[in-house]
Amino acid sequence: MTAPLSHAQVREAIQQHLLAALPRPDAAHRPELAEYARMLRDYPERGGKMLRGMLLVYTGLAYGAELQPLLPIAAALELFQNWALIHDDIEDGSDERRGKPALHKLYGVPLALNAGDALHALQWALLVRSDAPQQVLLEFARLVERTAQGQHLEMTWMERQRFDLQEADYLEMVGHKAAYYTAVAPLRLGALAAAVEPPEAFEEAGMKLGIGFQIVDDVLNLEGDPIKYGKEIAGDLWEGKRTLILLRFLQTAGAEERQRAEDLLRIPREQKPAQEVGWLHQRLLQSGAVAYAQQTAERLLAEGLAALKPVLLEAPKITFGSLVLEILQSLVRREA
Repeated sequence: MTAPLSHAQVREAIQQHLLAALPRPDAAHRPELAEYARMLRDYPERGGKMLRGMLLVYTGLAYGAELQPLLPIAAALELFQNWALIHDDIEDGSDERRGKPALHKLYGVPLALNAGDALHALQWALLVRSDAPQQVLLEFARLVERTAQGQHLEMTWMERQRFDLQEADYLEMVGHKAAYYTAVAPLRLGALAAAVEPPEAFEEAGMKLGIGFQIVDDVLNLEGDPIKYGKEIAGDLWEGKRTLILLRFLQTAGAEERQRAEDLLRIPREQKPAQEVGWLHQRLLQSGAVAYAQQTAERLLAEGLAALKPVLLEAPKITFGSLVLEILQSLVRREA
């Protein structure tokens, strides 16, 4: 392959591989299994930016791999994203995903959980059929495990009503839960698919990019455009997420406000008074906690890009290395 495909073409190629791996409702011999197929296709067909899959493809091309062997690996990474989101929405009690009701809100928790399990199995089937190198399979196992560790940390903190957390705790949690599979794993998988040992900078700088990306997501949860954001505004407050924004507010708030916020966060989502959630939402915006998080994100994103730029521009196929940087810059701007 000599001429780079457009982002839209790469995105479409990954999507086609992803959907081809899923059952079709019209091929089911019973109505229940037609519904099962529709559930498995629901989140993938809602769209998405295919950011992680595109990072993987362009990184693989930069290090000498051909396009076709990369596509099923990228599709498997996107399948991971989809089944992980189904489980995450259930565990967090989220109402929306990509601008529509979460899958468990449409079909109930047991059926949605089962659909997530099925997508997880199909992720591995895609990889096995692709004849991906063993190191690619091991990297997938690593990203699943690290994401689960991060999710465990976050859920434990919420279930056990932890309010003694520091910024370092948040950074560790989000590094496992979101940053690794958002930036580190796509870069490493691309190199591994090309039979190249990933540069150390992929992990070090990728973590900064992934953490910065997640902090920006936390900011958008409080002040983003509901249509563009695709999820419930202030959903993190309803769910009691221990974001960097919340931890910063609790550290700097007076005793009375801190107690009021903690009392609210201890209440289960379905019982939280909307007026109190609105109060905390406004206080986070007014207190400087959101601005602090945004500044932290911008610093991490800038440092991550600066560290990756020389490495990617030294890749064997610099044209594709430049495209990896372009996608990462889009990530920073939330445009990809």
